[in-house]
Amino acid sequence: MIAARPMSQPPDTFAERLLAWFDHHGRHDLPWQHPRTPYRVWLSEIMLQQTQVATVIPYFQRFVQSFPTLPDLAAADNDALMAHWAGLGYYARARNLHAAAKRCVELHDGDLPRDLDALLALPGIGRSTAGAILSQAWNDPSPILDGNVKRVLTRYHGIAGYPGLPAIEKQLWALAAQHVEQVPQGRMADWTQAQMDFGATLCTRANPACILCPVRAGCDAQAQGLVDSLPTPKPSKVLPEREASALLLEDTRGRILLCKRPPAGIWASLWTLPQADTDAELRQWFAGNVDGDYDNAEELPLIVHTFSHYRLHLQPLHLRKVALHARVGDNGDLRWVARSELDSLGLPAPIRKLLERHPAR
Repeated sequence: MIAARPMSQPPDTFAERLLAWFDHHGRHDLPWQHPRTPYRVWLSEIMLQQTQVATVIPYFQRFVQSFPTLPDLAAADNDALMAHWAGLGYYARARNLHAAAKRCVELHDGDLPRDLDALLALPGIGRSTAGAILSQAWNDPSPILDGNVKRVLTRYHGIAGYPGLPAIEKQLWALAAQHVEQVPQGRMADWTQAQMDFGATLCTRANPACILCPVRAGCDAQAQGLVDSLPTPKPSKVLPEREASALLLEDTRGRILLCKRPPAGIWASLWTLPQADTDAELRQWFAGNVDGDYDNAEELPLIVHTFSHYRLHLQPLHLRKVALHARVGDNGDLRWVARSELDSLGLPAPIRKLLERHPAR
């Protein structure tokens, strides 16, 4: 491991250069910056986790239009909330956001607390997100350590070792805190955004634009020819493959049968198609709930969807003009939905795409 280099330059060099670059080249017109409120900062930070800015912007704008304040979010119907989140992925973020909003109403008079420990006690808020909220909402001196910042610090300070390892992460947090001490008073919000923008636009994972880098002169990775090898990649792991079958069922009116997923697990609380791990299990479910001939189902093109910890091969089967058994009927977790109503429900992105590719006849 390459030890972190002592800061031999004047203590404000790194921060000053990065802030000067940000003033001319950073992102100053993001929707959550105008107006910049604790609620809007928090919402943007949760949406931006593992998601690019360009993807987040339209979701953020629709979200704040429907839920303009934290109490509005706390009072939101779960289906309406998930419908606004559908397509962003990592749905636990939405569930935690909802739970945290309710807790803020209960414990903090409907506002986010301006306190690190209190923020960390809220669902879905980790140390870096809490720092981003404190620094951007209130200009409080709080370090962050998201993926962009980890990449910048490992390169600038020449630190080898996978950044997700506790020992390496501890080193990076210490460096992030040192840099915060260099930031001029009143510029913490800019500093936090500058780091994220720099990592997203110049010090990128692949093909970083080192020739344009404002801190190139002090970068250890540049000096030692290690830019392409830092940060050290995560040890490779082969994703397991899983198979499942799903039913696209339509009644005589062209409505689609949807079932609500449990509140935990993959696609939690979203509306999706009846699904089972094996064809035999799905056949058994069909026989217990639906009037129709399972063997007449049409095989649709296979859906391959990659989750964070496995890859799913989902075989959809399509049947028209079926009905639920009279004793089953619509219930809280199983119901017929007209295609015109689909936009009001939270559906997993691959299921929504499937339904769009196979319109009613």
